[in-house]
Amino acid sequence: MPRRFLQRYMPNPETLRRQRSLRFMGHLIGDPGLWVLSRRTVANAFSVGLFSAMLPIPFQMVVAAFGAWVLRCNLPLSVGLVWITNPLTMPLIFYGNYRIGAWLMDTPAREAPTRVSTRWVAERMADILPALALGSVVSAIVFAVLGNLLVRLLWRWHISRSWKQRAMRRRLRRLDMDD
Repeated sequence: MPRRFLQRYMPNPETLRRQRSLRFMGHLIGDPGLWVLSRRTVANAFSVGLFSAMLPIPFQMVVAAFGAWVLRCNLPLSVGLVWITNPLTMPLIFYGNYRIGAWLMDTPAREAPTRVSTRWVAERMADILPALALGSVVSAIVFAVLGNLLVRLLWRWHISRSWKQRAMRRRLRRLDMDD
Protein backbone atom coordinates (compact mmCIF):
# COMPACT_ATOMS: atom_id res chain seq x y z
CA MET A 1 0.00 0.00 0.00
CA PRO A 2 1.68 3.21 -1.05
CA ARG A 3 2.12 5.69 1.75
CA ARG A 4 1.59 8.69 -0.55
CA PHE A 5 -1.73 7.29 -1.77
CA LEU A 6 -2.99 6.87 1.79
CA GLN A 7 -1.73 10.30 2.87
CA ARG A 8 -3.71 11.90 0.06
CA TYR A 9 -6.98 10.76 1.62
CA MET A 10 -6.10 11.16 5.30
CA PRO A 11 -7.80 13.96 7.23
CA ASN A 12 -5.68 16.65 8.83
CA PRO A 13 -5.34 16.01 12.60
CA GLU A 14 -5.35 19.73 13.41
CA THR A 15 -8.63 20.23 11.56
CA LEU A 16 -10.19 17.36 13.50
CA ARG A 17 -8.88 18.65 16.82
CA ARG A 18 -10.50 22.03 16.20
CA GLN A 19 -13.96 20.55 15.65
CA ARG A 20 -16.18 21.18 18.63
CA SER A 21 -17.72 17.70 18.61
CA LEU A 22 -14.27 16.04 18.81
CA ARG A 23 -12.64 18.27 21.43
CA PHE A 24 -13.10 15.65 24.15
CA MET A 25 -10.82 13.37 22.11
CA GLY A 26 -8.20 16.06 21.49
CA HIS A 27 -5.43 14.19 23.29
CA LEU A 28 -6.13 11.07 21.24
CA ILE A 29 -6.44 12.85 17.91
CA GLY A 30 -3.32 14.90 18.59
CA ASP A 31 -1.13 11.86 19.33
CA PRO A 32 1.27 11.73 16.36
CA GLY A 33 1.88 8.01 16.92
CA LEU A 34 -1.70 7.30 15.86
CA TRP A 35 -1.21 8.98 12.46
CA VAL A 36 1.88 7.07 11.32
CA LEU A 37 1.59 5.25 8.00
CA SER A 38 3.85 2.21 8.10
CA ARG A 39 3.27 -1.39 7.13
CA ARG A 40 2.67 -2.38 10.75
CA THR A 41 0.37 0.52 11.68
CA VAL A 42 -1.73 0.23 8.53
CA ALA A 43 -2.04 -3.57 8.78
CA ASN A 44 -3.04 -3.36 12.43
CA ALA A 45 -5.49 -0.56 11.61
CA PHE A 46 -7.14 -2.84 9.08
CA SER A 47 -7.41 -5.53 11.76
CA VAL A 48 -8.95 -3.16 14.28
CA GLY A 49 -11.32 -1.56 11.78
CA LEU A 50 -12.53 -4.81 10.24
CA PHE A 51 -12.92 -6.44 13.65
CA SER A 52 -15.01 -3.53 14.92
CA ALA A 53 -17.08 -3.40 11.73
CA MET A 54 -18.19 -7.02 12.07
CA LEU A 55 -19.54 -6.59 15.61
CA PRO A 56 -23.28 -5.85 15.86
CA ILE A 57 -22.87 -3.21 18.53
CA PRO A 58 -23.52 0.52 18.74
CA PHE A 59 -20.57 2.91 18.77
CA GLN A 60 -18.33 0.78 16.57
CA MET A 61 -16.21 3.85 15.80
CA VAL A 62 -15.45 4.33 19.50
CA VAL A 63 -14.41 0.69 19.77
CA ALA A 64 -12.17 1.13 16.71
CA ALA A 65 -10.62 4.32 18.13
CA PHE A 66 -9.92 2.58 21.44
CA GLY A 67 -8.43 -0.41 19.59
CA ALA A 68 -6.20 1.90 17.56
CA TRP A 69 -5.01 3.56 20.75
CA VAL A 70 -4.30 0.22 22.46
CA LEU A 71 -2.49 -1.31 19.47
CA ARG A 72 -0.78 2.00 18.49
CA CYS A 73 -1.99 1.76 14.91
CA ASN A 74 -3.38 4.30 12.46
CA LEU A 75 -6.44 5.95 14.00
CA PRO A 76 -8.18 7.34 10.87
CA LEU A 77 -7.93 4.05 9.00
CA SER A 78 -9.26 2.08 11.97
CA VAL A 79 -12.23 4.37 12.40
CA GLY A 80 -12.88 4.74 8.67
CA LEU A 81 -12.96 1.00 8.02
CA VAL A 82 -15.87 0.67 10.43
CA TRP A 83 -18.03 2.21 7.70
CA ILE A 84 -17.89 -1.07 5.80
CA THR A 85 -21.00 -1.80 7.82
CA ASN A 86 -23.02 1.22 6.80
CA PRO A 87 -26.83 1.39 6.78
CA LEU A 88 -26.90 -0.19 3.30
CA THR A 89 -24.56 -3.11 3.96
CA MET A 90 -25.32 -3.75 7.63
CA PRO A 91 -28.38 -6.01 7.14
CA LEU A 92 -26.55 -8.22 4.65
CA ILE A 93 -23.36 -8.48 6.69
CA PHE A 94 -25.11 -9.17 9.98
CA TYR A 95 -27.46 -11.69 8.38
CA GLY A 96 -24.39 -13.42 6.95
CA ASN A 97 -22.83 -13.39 10.42
CA TYR A 98 -26.04 -14.87 11.82
CA ARG A 99 -25.99 -17.65 9.21
CA ILE A 100 -22.36 -18.45 10.02
CA GLY A 101 -23.19 -18.57 13.74
CA ALA A 102 -26.20 -20.81 13.14
CA TRP A 103 -24.04 -23.12 11.03
CA LEU A 104 -21.36 -23.26 13.73
CA MET A 105 -23.98 -23.96 16.40
CA ASP A 106 -25.56 -26.58 14.14
CA THR A 107 -28.99 -25.00 14.43
CA PRO A 108 -31.35 -24.23 11.58
CA ALA A 109 -31.06 -20.61 10.50
CA ARG A 110 -34.19 -18.54 10.16
CA GLU A 111 -34.89 -17.18 6.72
CA ALA A 112 -34.59 -13.46 6.26
CA PRO A 113 -38.00 -11.78 6.35
CA THR A 114 -39.28 -9.99 3.30
CA ARG A 115 -39.73 -6.88 5.43
CA VAL A 116 -37.53 -6.28 8.45
CA SER A 117 -39.00 -4.27 11.28
CA THR A 118 -37.93 -3.53 14.82
CA ARG A 119 -40.90 -5.59 16.01
CA TRP A 120 -39.69 -8.63 14.05
CA VAL A 121 -36.19 -8.24 15.48
CA ALA A 122 -37.50 -7.77 19.03
CA GLU A 123 -39.73 -10.86 18.82
CA ARG A 124 -36.94 -13.09 17.56
CA MET A 125 -33.98 -11.59 19.41
CA ALA A 126 -33.75 -14.46 21.90
CA ASP A 127 -33.50 -16.95 19.02
CA ILE A 128 -31.20 -14.86 16.86
CA LEU A 129 -28.76 -13.40 19.40
CA PRO A 130 -26.59 -16.44 20.27
CA ALA A 131 -25.97 -17.33 16.61
CA LEU A 132 -25.49 -13.67 15.65
CA ALA A 133 -22.98 -13.12 18.45
CA LEU A 134 -20.98 -16.24 17.64
CA GLY A 135 -21.02 -15.62 13.91
CA SER A 136 -20.05 -11.97 14.37
CA VAL A 137 -17.09 -12.77 16.62
CA VAL A 138 -15.86 -15.50 14.27
CA SER A 139 -16.28 -13.24 11.22
CA ALA A 140 -14.57 -10.38 13.04
CA ILE A 141 -11.55 -12.52 13.88
CA VAL A 142 -11.30 -14.03 10.40
CA PHE A 143 -11.63 -10.67 8.61
CA ALA A 144 -9.19 -8.99 11.02
CA VAL A 145 -6.52 -11.64 10.42
CA LEU A 146 -7.09 -11.76 6.66
CA GLY A 147 -7.08 -7.97 6.38
CA ASN A 148 -3.83 -7.74 8.32
CA LEU A 149 -2.13 -10.40 6.21
CA LEU A 150 -3.40 -8.95 2.95
CA VAL A 151 -2.19 -5.44 3.77
CA ARG A 152 1.23 -6.75 4.82
CA LEU A 153 1.55 -8.77 1.61
CA LEU A 154 0.38 -5.90 -0.60
CA TRP A 155 2.72 -3.48 1.14
CA ARG A 156 5.67 -5.84 0.73
CA TRP A 157 4.78 -6.43 -2.93
CA HIS A 158 4.58 -2.68 -3.56
CA ILE A 159 7.96 -2.03 -1.93
CA SER A 160 9.57 -4.90 -3.84
CA ARG A 161 8.13 -3.62 -7.12
CA SER A 162 9.35 -0.08 -6.47
CA TRP A 163 12.86 -1.36 -5.65
CA LYS A 164 12.95 -3.32 -8.89
CA GLN A 165 11.78 -0.29 -10.87
CA ARG A 166 14.43 1.88 -9.24
CA ALA A 167 17.13 -0.69 -10.01
CA MET A 168 15.94 -0.83 -13.62
CA ARG A 169 16.06 2.97 -13.94
CA ARG A 170 19.61 2.98 -12.52
CA ARG A 171 20.68 0.32 -15.02
CA LEU A 172 19.17 2.31 -17.89
CA ARG A 173 20.93 5.48 -16.73
CA ARG A 174 24.24 3.64 -16.57
CA LEU A 175 23.68 2.30 -20.06
CA ASP A 176 22.89 5.80 -21.33
CA MET A 177 26.07 7.15 -19.72
CA ASP A 178 28.19 4.40 -21.28
CA ASP A 179 26.97 5.21 -24.78
